[in-house]
Amino acid sequence: MPKLSTRQKKNLEKTKNFISTNLNEAIKLLKETATTKFVESVELHANLNINPKYADQQLRTTVTLPNGVGKQIRIAVLTNDENFSEAELAGADIIGNDSLIEQITKGNIQFDLLIATPNMMPKLAKLGRVLGPKGLMPSPKSGTVTNTITETLTEFKKGKFEYKADKTGIVHVNFGKINFTDQQLVENLSELYASILQNRPSGVKGKYFKSLFICTSMGPSIKLDLDIFN
Repeated sequence: MPKLSTRQKKNLEKTKNFISTNLNEAIKLLKETATTKFVESVELHANLNINPKYADQQLRTTVTLPNGVGKQIRIAVLTNDENFSEAELAGADIIGNDSLIEQITKGNIQFDLLIATPNMMPKLAKLGRVLGPKGLMPSPKSGTVTNTITETLTEFKKGKFEYKADKTGIVHVNFGKINFTDQQLVENLSELYASILQNRPSGVKGKYFKSLFICTSMGPSIKLDLDIFN
């Protein structure tokens, strides 16, 4: 069993058997456990009462947090030639059609998000095995298949992103950086919780949230009371 460092032991002492009933208190403790030398990300881990193998119990949606997540993303746009100028003006980092598909086929993926116009989707079908496991396959549900290129790019550049529950029904999402202000983290976390709640799958029966935890990239989990947002 790996030996815990002094830093890890001290952090575990602060969070052991602790359940936060106040968001400001939770964020304060979160910052106290961010003791590494780099700016850590902060994460929400929500265990939901869903079974994603059933279509009516799947959670996959998008959210735009009020203060972003502190990360600049590279966006590629797959479209036909006449839309290249619009995509460039809207801030796309990579623009292409068949040449971009060829690069993806070779495994040359230099973007964090791929937006495609509907007419290009049939050509992308063969790349599902490449893009799917990386979470990069465009889909209408995530807003990444669109004819409104400028509007879509603007939204994603502002911080809109997709999240989904994994196969065990848990949502793992970054909601900022530890150098955000307490208020910014509270606002982001509240908005993320509201998004998960509002997109409750229709097949969920009874209690929706089973447990809620927040943590930093290298810190221990902090358990939140399920009524903390009420």
